[in-house]
Amino acid sequence: MKHTLAVLVVNKPGVLARIAGLLSRRVFNIESIAAGYTEEPDVTRITIVVQGDTHILDQVVKQLSKLVDVIKIHELKTEESIERELALIKVSANANRRSDIVDIVNIFRAGIVDVNPETMVIELTGDERKINALCAVLEEHGIVELVRTGKIALSRAPEATKNISDNA
Repeated sequence: MKHTLAVLVVNKPGVLARIAGLLSRRVFNIESIAAGYTEEPDVTRITIVVQGDTHILDQVVKQLSKLVDVIKIHELKTEESIERELALIKVSANANRRSDIVDIVNIFRAGIVDVNPETMVIELTGDERKINALCAVLEEHGIVELVRTGKIALSRAPEATKNISDNA
């Protein structure tokens, strides 16, 4: 089972590396990790997706809670949050195939961000299933390169997400 954690940390150099290092040393499988600024300039939000049962989740939270720079940890349930990824997909696109690729891009509400004589770069924002579906359709055209951001998520609730851990 996948678990999504929103971890609020002090915005200073090395915190992301310490978190990734801590989890990898404990042999927790990080599916994705994404970090970025928040509405508070001295706080960074790190979204971590880990694979495992509730025991694994409890261990991850306990280990993260030990770090001084961790302010809060939230578990974001899929049904109670908005989840997105960004993908850039470079596909082979000779002149004969371009219109087919444009049709596919429009169906998925994606965008074309670069075109050259041999390839096109497509940008798509959505959940993991949507990005996987577009990649499956584009495979027949030849995916040259693919990059994904990893999941970011935010609670749907008007108030802040309930804390699993609060070190503040």
